[in-house]
Amino acid sequence: MARRKLVYEGKAKILYEGTEPGTLVQYFKDDATAFNAQKKGIIDGKGVLNNRLSEFFMLGLARIGVPTHFIRRLNMREQLIRQVEIIPLEVIVRNFAAGTMAKRLGMEEGTPLPRPIVEFSYKDDALGDPLVPEEYIIAFGWASQQDLDDIIALALRVNDFMAGVMHGVGIKLIDFKIEVGRVWDNDFMRLIVADEISPDSCRLWDIESGRKLDKDVFRQDLGDLADAYTEVAKRLGVLPSNATHMPKPTLIN
Repeated sequence: MARRKLVYEGKAKILYEGTEPGTLVQYFKDDATAFNAQKKGIIDGKGVLNNRLSEFFMLGLARIGVPTHFIRRLNMREQLIRQVEIIPLEVIVRNFAAGTMAKRLGMEEGTPLPRPIVEFSYKDDALGDPLVPEEYIIAFGWASQQDLDDIIALALRVNDFMAGVMHGVGIKLIDFKIEVGRVWDNDFMRLIVADEISPDSCRLWDIESGRKLDKDVFRQDLGDLADAYTEVAKRLGVLPSNATHMPKPTLIN
């Protein structure tokens, strides 16, 4: 079998040329990184869990009319996605103070914010994905004012959906980040949710105990990351309640 053409490899995913025009195959790796890849590890089964969880969230968003790049899951680690032009920004939505926001402002982690706050960081690992104001984004041509207005509205819709789903299973959505891509239907441009939505890109705390169920488990050495992600998947019904974390299958190209 001929090997597929590799398009891009990041810290947690690999993109291959898709089998259909205008598509890519997104492969979820078991690699875990933190602190701009200064801390690295391999967590068996993480890629399988993130593939299933991202599928769950993308399908849920589609049901409420939020457009995404997701087409279908192909197997345990791969999904077929629409090829998009990624806007070079991470779109961060915060409901509670945590992480860099808590450090910047000297706030206690978990402090409720008066309303969801949307921030932008410039996607550049070498620079540490610096926070950027809207004025920079417009001046450097990464997005127009109309694009930013649409991105904020899109991000807040994702937040409403995610916060509601998580609250229903006893999990507090502290914050999350998404990426947004441009697609064209003839001459009409649309903005859609891209990349992934998983515990890798969210902060998730158990409502009752405050236990962290996201990548902070790896960042802060709080236990087994795969067990935390498995707990999220079980609560959401993505995995049966008696499941242990998913095995590590062999990738065949």
